[in-house]
Amino acid sequence: MLSIWGAKFLIGLLWLLHFLPLPLLAALGRGLGALLWWAARSRRRIALRNIELCFPELSATQRLALAREHFAWMGRSVLERGLLWFAPAERLQRLMTIKGDIQLAQRAETPVMWLLPHFAGLEWAAPALMLNQTCPGVDVYSRQSNPVFDAQLLAGRARFGKTAFVDRHDGIRPVLRLIREGYAFLNAPDMDFGAKDSAFIPFFGVPACTLLAPAKIARSMGMTVQPLVVTMKPGGQGYLIEAFEAPAGYPSGDLEADARTLNAWLEARIRENPAQYLWVHKRFKTRPEGEASLY
Repeated sequence: MLSIWGAKFLIGLLWLLHFLPLPLLAALGRGLGALLWWAARSRRRIALRNIELCFPELSATQRLALAREHFAWMGRSVLERGLLWFAPAERLQRLMTIKGDIQLAQRAETPVMWLLPHFAGLEWAAPALMLNQTCPGVDVYSRQSNPVFDAQLLAGRARFGKTAFVDRHDGIRPVLRLIREGYAFLNAPDMDFGAKDSAFIPFFGVPACTLLAPAKIARSMGMTVQPLVVTMKPGGQGYLIEAFEAPAGYPSGDLEADARTLNAWLEARIRENPAQYLWVHKRFKTRPEGEASLY
């Protein structure tokens, strides 16, 4: 566990590094990823297992190369966090390329749900939204065990625009209240939070414990759904933030069918850039009753 002073040192280091030009910062991040590949053995095993499950057509050599490339992107995402926390808005705008209708929420007649799947550059979605449109957003977050890092994480995410944060342990009611008040909902739909309010839906052909809440909330609140995907560009080329239309017919009212639709849509996005998806998360941690652990 990171100590208080360790967290302060890390935050100070990220502050110093954010002054570097992005090509140099990106190179350092890839170096950090190589170091993490050897140091974070448990996460390395998880990533390799996930890739084995999701891409059985790849050879062992190809899976290893994909996992190592993933760690390089994750190393970059760690070091480039300093840009999000400390760089001026003008610099962030220069680094971001926006594709799609990023201003949908400020014009829509119904509240908007932004679906933000877990790619390595996910944290860039919030500044892209808050700097380029005026609708406030509400985000559900998991409180960090280190109070210094937790405070900095929230401060970094709240730098631009108007954003409210709801602790995951407080449930969905505060989120629904804010949606009624005109907030858009930043929703990450692709994590395994256990069997409650979830169903086992194929993800790359493997039953995955998949949240039903995104479609349920969108349907019950009459929300417009807008998925966003962040792609980190090679070297110092910046970030591509793409705003998509919702998958056809989503939400339909059939929660499990909607979960299958969303998983299929996400699979297609991952196949476009597989190394940047969050393979170090135990996506298949929860198993159907009686089924052995996949990890």
